[in-house]
Amino acid sequence: MTIILTNDDGIDAPGIRALKQAVSDHYVPCQRQDRSIIVAPKDHYSGCGHQVTTHRPIQIECRSEQEYAVDGTPADCTRIALTKIAPETKWVFSGINAGGNLGIDVYISGTVAAVREAAIHGIPGIAISHWIKRPLIIDWNKASLWTAEVLQELLNRPVPPHSFWNVNLPHLEPNQPKPEIVFCQPSIDPLPLKFRTEGDLHYYEGEYSQRDRTSGTDVDVCFSGNIAVTLITL
Repeated sequence: MTIILTNDDGIDAPGIRALKQAVSDHYVPCQRQDRSIIVAPKDHYSGCGHQVTTHRPIQIECRSEQEYAVDGTPADCTRIALTKIAPETKWVFSGINAGGNLGIDVYISGTVAAVREAAIHGIPGIAISHWIKRPLIIDWNKASLWTAEVLQELLNRPVPPHSFWNVNLPHLEPNQPKPEIVFCQPSIDPLPLKFRTEGDLHYYEGEYSQRDRTSGTDVDVCFSGNIAVTLITL
């Protein structure tokens, strides 16, 4: 089985290495014949949504048989992977994103767009993100372990056609209990809107941690210290 790994933070970001570790080192269900291939943007594309490149050629740097840097968006990476690199792909995993992709973030996120593009073509996917609770720093080893546990759980569950999983890891203090995996509904509450104005320039300053957290939604679950898992359908 071939699994494509991608992201929107760029191929050299620590999150995709943590995802690779989760698949390679901790992901128990993998068999010897399984392989994972990184097909990720050469540069940072956070917040690009489902942007695709159609107006110029897309350059692909082959770093190895298991790693390709693409001069394009996350959705481009999925398209390239499924048509040129590994047409036999059975799953697309995207992440681990440095920052949450909760609720309506799925419309903005390049991380999520990569697996949405896979779902469009009938390939199931899992987007994994890690909420950042400042001033805490992400522990990528811990994130990798949590991700491995999530993968084991989700790959044993059927995915309805043209659907994908969206996963958000919490940001815990060192002594907090291990998070639980909670299946929930995505929030439809808006992000906080706040702009600082300097002349005719407007700087977005919405505070992510201050967003509404309706009880039982993915925002509330993740902010409460657990792993939020939502099923998204096209």
